[in-house]
Amino acid sequence: MFDTVAVVGATGAVGRIMLELLEERRFQANTVRLLASARSAGESVPFGGGELTIEELTHESFDGVDLVLSSTPDDVAAEFLPSAVTAGATVIDESGYWRMSPEVALVVPEINPQVALEAKGIIASPNCSTTQMVVALKPLHDASPLTRVVVSTYQATSGAGVQGTEDLLEGTRAELNGEAFEYQAFSHPIAFNAIPQIGSVKEAGYTSEELKMVYETRKILGIGDLPVNATCVRIPVANCHSEAITVETERPIAPEEAAELFAAFPGITVVDDTAAGRYPLPSMCSGKDDVFIGRIRRDLSHPNGLSFWCVSDNLRKGAATNAVQIAELLGGHRGK
Repeated sequence: MFDTVAVVGATGAVGRIMLELLEERRFQANTVRLLASARSAGESVPFGGGELTIEELTHESFDGVDLVLSSTPDDVAAEFLPSAVTAGATVIDESGYWRMSPEVALVVPEINPQVALEAKGIIASPNCSTTQMVVALKPLHDASPLTRVVVSTYQATSGAGVQGTEDLLEGTRAELNGEAFEYQAFSHPIAFNAIPQIGSVKEAGYTSEELKMVYETRKILGIGDLPVNATCVRIPVANCHSEAITVETERPIAPEEAAELFAAFPGITVVDDTAAGRYPLPSMCSGKDDVFIGRIRRDLSHPNGLSFWCVSDNLRKGAATNAVQIAELLGGHRGK
């Protein structure tokens, strides 16, 4: 159990869900504090049958705090989270700033809980698209080591924050009415469109989002040279990321075996009956914490290949739920 927990970025899309989860899951803490930018300071937020007042985030905000849940832009995480560590807090960070630092643990509790328990200071939570994929990869890798991963993502606009969803809704409305609309979160119209670029352009024509999936997957699974190839696409869906994943393993894993492995793994729900039109859809997975898998089938192009479809709520398991699960893991360990 923790004495004082601070939620940083409490007014953002992920921060709001973190707060909801702390309440829903009856997280054990004596005090919960909310920290955000100066423009949000003073606002009241319902919590635990009462209300919490948002405080302005400063370097002195962490005095007396022993756990920080943070969801902010990278620059804010870089500036303020070291102050939390200096004040003695354990930090669970949703930003991308610290994930690939060698000294920082990158954690998905279903996969590498011991890394979190051994960590000091900042614990990073992965990119949302990485999180759902590694949950799906882990049971396969345990059965037969992975030798290659190819993934194409179909990512919801909520992954671009509150403004991303606003762009989808208002841009679609404008398109239907034949009106002009100035997009804020996206460089191209997202209404009735697909944008094959998420993040900035990096080496060899890949984007920052795609390379996150490569490097974060290797770090979480502990396979430093795992071949991973990713293509990330933004689509006009409000919430839940979808992924088409093909893996190659040292020995063949039949679809029937894969379905059993997935079903037995914590945090995975299998929905797999293509003939009956049953497979995971963003509309059915939104607001849920599991990773949903279907369309499990052999890869016809490779004897040791397996393909499947994977959907998960990017704001929950992809972000807020994963962070709260890490906090629960740490809290349970403190109680022993």
